Amino acid sequence: MDIIEERTIGPSLGAENIQKGFHSTMWGFAAIAVFMILYYQMFGVVSVLALASNLLFLVAILSLLQATLTLPGIAAIALTLGMAIDANVLINERVREELRAGMPPQAAISEGYERAFGTILDSNITTLIAGLALLIFGSGPVRGFAVVHCLGILTSIFSSVVVSRGLVNLIYGRQKKLTKVAIGQLWKPGATTATGQK
Repeated sequence: MDIIEERTIGPSLGAENIQKGFHSTMWGFAAIAVFMILYYQMFGVVSVLALASNLLFLVAILSLLQATLTLPGIAAIALTLGMAIDANVLINERVREELRAGMPPQAAISEGYERAFGTILDSNITTLIAGLALLIFGSGPVRGFAVVHCLGILTSIFSSVVVSRGLVNLIYGRQKKLTKVAIGQLWKPGATTATGQK
């Protein structure tokens, strides 16, 4: 290995980098929240709350382990945000698919969560394997990134499935005769064709 560049930074520059990392994560969270609420309406709000709980769980676990949050750790948190919201997008789109197919809202919600769970689990397990490889073979900052990344995957699965489902049940579960759900625009590309054929 040839060393191309080597830098030594003082504590003030290190603190500035960490502050910038926090700001980027915060703005990333805000941008995701705005998009999800505009695109998925009430289900977007649920997704954002599940994402916020994911961050809280992750920070709580790190504080229980008395882990020091470094710049690679902040980068892993930012990556966790993207992965966690990806799981919620999968769930929301599955629910939309069931609604497009003409399924009643309560059944569509139940079926959407059931069908999305397998995909979420598969994608997160494969990423967890890569994270564990980094943890085993990496050292220093790489290992710090891997620890936060692996914990983030576990909290992501929990928040996207359990917390999200709980919130949706809290909002829509009490309504016995549920006629519609606020999950954004439902496009039915085959609707005009089917009408024309009839």
